[in-house]
Amino acid sequence: MKDYLIKAVACDSQVRAFAAITTNTVGEAQSRHNTLPVTSAALGRSMTGALMLGMSGKGDQKITLKIEGDGPIGAIIADSDAHGKVRGYVQNPHVHFTELNESGKLDVRRGVGTTGTVTVTKDIGMREKINGQVPLISGEISEDITYYLATSEQIPSAVGAGVLVNPDATIQASGGFMIQLLPNASDEVISQIENKLAAMPTISKLIDEGRTPEEILTDILGDDVKVLEKVPVEFECVCSKERFSSAIVALGEKEIRDMIEEDGGAEASCHFCGNKYDFSVTDLEGLIEETKNK
Repeated sequence: MKDYLIKAVACDSQVRAFAAITTNTVGEAQSRHNTLPVTSAALGRSMTGALMLGMSGKGDQKITLKIEGDGPIGAIIADSDAHGKVRGYVQNPHVHFTELNESGKLDVRRGVGTTGTVTVTKDIGMREKINGQVPLISGEISEDITYYLATSEQIPSAVGAGVLVNPDATIQASGGFMIQLLPNASDEVISQIENKLAAMPTISKLIDEGRTPEEILTDILGDDVKVLEKVPVEFECVCSKERFSSAIVALGEKEIRDMIEEDGGAEASCHFCGNKYDFSVTDLEGLIEETKNK
């Protein structure tokens, strides 16, 4: 099944909802970063969460989700936009524990940590970006995004993101859902959703069984789910040699000359996708000329 996300309303327009399959997308990130299972689960949940946050805004906004906990994984960064494009990386990709948590699952909480921050940065095309930050409360990612939405954006929500990892570290299933209560949501609707969420299997298990995003939302919200949009999802990085060139120019002439004299060139590597860009002495000399023209 190809990765995709749906945006929907349900329960007589009392609820806004999102659901996505991200198996191939998270698999691409796992392959690029060679993440081990615990780290793959943390990265996959973060990417799926960022994807749904990115799709929940208006216009062409871009979202950066940053999870910084006190666990050995370190920082987790995921970028997404309003068109189903997402990318991500972790500071320490090779964190794994053979011991499972109390629920018999990968111990993501131990890898991420339970003290730290969750930061969401929104780029809506204005000069200044919008930042929201809350404390890390769980380390399980889904609960932390739920807390962010309730605290920073005052949107009562339920977020579920899960990743099923194979013994060889590849991704078997990945995806998520985000249910958001609108101001007119009744107590009856809220109770029904809470009961459904409490009884449902994990999202990764449902996806592994072949459930579609449409079916997952129907399971949670009932038969009146109205799909507003269906968007293909894929891993995409916006890095390029031109972008790195601009960053090098911003360092200034002295720094660039040091690269030439000390290293005989430069190599830039993208954190998000792992692509490498080589800059020869000739390239760097050209960038020095650009600094003079600024």
